[in-house]
Amino acid sequence: MKKQVITSEHNRRTFIKYTSLAFGATVLTGPYLLRGQNLNSKLNIAVIGAGGKGSGDTDCCNGEHIVALCDVDKKTLDDRHQKYPDAKLFQDYRKMLHELKDFDAVTVSTPDHHHAAASIMAMKLRKHVYCQKPLTYSVYEARTMRETAKKYKVITQMGNQGSSESGLRRAVEVIQAGAIGPVRQVHVWSNRPVWPQGIDRPQGSDPVPENLDWDLWLGPAPVRPYKKDTYHTFKWRGWQDFGTGALGDMACHTANMPFRALKLGYPTEIEAESSGINKETYPLSSKIRFQFPEREGLPAIGFWWYDGNPNDPKSFRPQGELTKEVVDMLGKLPGSGCLLVGDKGKIFSKDDYGAEFFVNLNGEKEYISGMKHEAVTNVPQTIPRNTLSPDTDKRHHLEWIAACKGGPAPYSNFDIAAYLTEIILLGCVALRAGEKLEWDGPKMKAKNTKAATQFVRREYRKGWKL
Repeated sequence: MKKQVITSEHNRRTFIKYTSLAFGATVLTGPYLLRGQNLNSKLNIAVIGAGGKGSGDTDCCNGEHIVALCDVDKKTLDDRHQKYPDAKLFQDYRKMLHELKDFDAVTVSTPDHHHAAASIMAMKLRKHVYCQKPLTYSVYEARTMRETAKKYKVITQMGNQGSSESGLRRAVEVIQAGAIGPVRQVHVWSNRPVWPQGIDRPQGSDPVPENLDWDLWLGPAPVRPYKKDTYHTFKWRGWQDFGTGALGDMACHTANMPFRALKLGYPTEIEAESSGINKETYPLSSKIRFQFPEREGLPAIGFWWYDGNPNDPKSFRPQGELTKEVVDMLGKLPGSGCLLVGDKGKIFSKDDYGAEFFVNLNGEKEYISGMKHEAVTNVPQTIPRNTLSPDTDKRHHLEWIAACKGGPAPYSNFDIAAYLTEIILLGCVALRAGEKLEWDGPKMKAKNTKAATQFVRREYRKGWKL
């Protein structure tokens, strides 16, 4: 078979740089800050999206100066202002970024459809950016985010905090060392959605609460009437105009480890099946196959994603001999997990972040902890560890903050995070297109159909732009 080569700038050099993260040290700790130019200074950070996950992102940065809070909901602003009374308040991040002076960085914790617009505007002002996952709403936005970060040389981090886990970094080392041989299959599953999906748009409209600017909440998305308890605050993820469904919510976590370890480039095929999808929301359950070609001497890989409520017998899940040892170990298949199948055995991670993994070599009856299995004890450490905090989310933010002050590049910076996001969101494109896609990665287009085009790049509403 003729070896296929991925013709993209994200090739071998990219993956060596960002899966190894070899910056001349083995542990990311306090002394890294000694390299910074302003050891004792604090960053001035502006917050875009202050409620929900945004409140956690803000608090993870509270050792710095929180100089501004922006949220479309005045109640959220008032609540968070009590904790950060010195912060200036805004409802429109375009206005904030235009008017605010003397700030260094932003956190972006809005619904998905605002991520790219807010982050790119900030990067063009040469501000460092911490943006929640999934990094963007669309494939085109992900590509643009990556290019913008590179052009303006800003420090970036996507909020898939499992990247800070030592277990995830160790799993990458073990897989790349060949402990389970060449990997030919990957199976990743999630217990999401835990919000409404598989529904149509409700009829009519409700009065917009006085505390909410609905037009700003819609942002670049098409106009639609406000409906109480339908979109804002938490239930937007399943709506195709605003979110990216279960895949977008969780794959930046659960697919992170295999994506890095296996140096996955662009897929050549994406094919989706589901419990049924309409033009408004993502389905209750889906199964998506990504086919990746041979690359750098590694074999072609089939990558399967499954989502849906694990208690629903109609939800898609990996079955049979594939997961037998997992079920034997845990008594049942967990709600989410990641399984890599190699020529010599399997590696399984039972949590969303990849913090813990287990090894089962061919002929073994059970899984053994990846920290104790004899097959991995001699695998050298090549990736620095992040020990900046015992809290997973906190240390992920601190890694970004340390980099802003002159430390090494964050492990989930946009050069790799946007690439991961772009590939994941192809699953959303395949679901919405309703056809198998023969994919041309560098050109961001399907070679066999035009049905995908409208879902690769959305048209922004007037007044909003990248």
